Amino acid sequence: MFEMFLNSVRLFFAGRLFRDHQAAFQQWLKGFALALCLMLLLGWLVSPLVGVVVASLVGGFAQPLLFKDLKYD
Repeated sequence: MFEMFLNSVRLFFAGRLFRDHQAAFQQWLKGFALALCLMLLLGWLVSPLVGVVVASLVGGFAQPLLFKDLKYD
């Protein structure tokens, strides 16, 4: 299991993990922007701790949904 993780990390840093790097970055950016907006909004309206916790949960849930249609090499 750990070897599979290391292989994926090596491919990622070599630039050979995703077929379309721009699409992968765009999907990552969408998830990041969603989590950042939630964190800032809830941090100002409720409390910073609630903002961080909710943004982490939503961002972590959104990434697999955003990355499900990406093609890997």
